[in-house]
Amino acid sequence: MGLYVHAQSGVPEVALKLGEPWEDMRKRSSAKIDPTITDTSAFGIIEGDARMRFVDDQYGFVTPRAKFLTVSYDSQKVASVRMSPQVETLPLDEALKVVLDLQQQWERGGWKHVEMRGKPPFENTPQWRENLTNCKPNTNYWYASNLYQVQLSLDCFDDSKYPNQNRYLITLELAKLGLALRESQTSRAESHLKMVAP
Repeated sequence: MGLYVHAQSGVPEVALKLGEPWEDMRKRSSAKIDPTITDTSAFGIIEGDARMRFVDDQYGFVTPRAKFLTVSYDSQKVASVRMSPQVETLPLDEALKVVLDLQQQWERGGWKHVEMRGKPPFENTPQWRENLTNCKPNTNYWYASNLYQVQLSLDCFDDSKYPNQNRYLITLELAKLGLALRESQTSRAESHLKMVAP
């Protein structure tokens, strides 16, 4: 299931299915997850670092540990996920390893990349490296049949902890097909991730 699964044994995990009752996700997961607080729509922020495991016999995948991981719900059922699958901003080589591993999992599971706005899948090539080094917007879209959609972004991030380095932020959004996903907004990421904290 990817490069990071065996290396993360013992890491708290949020294991979920889209559309399932929130309490089913809580029972399956080893990470600390609060109960829902409303019968309408809201989201829960997962406490502590945890990886996300999307549970599906064909389209399932696993992410690295994340400091920022939110799960939204509607009528107490899991609706979508928004996360940054990393515990701090990453140098380019490490960030590419994460996104390439996720793409490999999706390709093996039968997800299909849809090229939008002229953006092919991420690759470790001179052209992609130049785009990323120059901080050009980089967002990819993946679809699992007529069931699920993923939006994956990799953007530059001005991290005060690493003032002399180029650092990168990954944003992953997962939802059922047809649910509108937000565009990646890197400028808001610091307030979400709180990566400046030790």
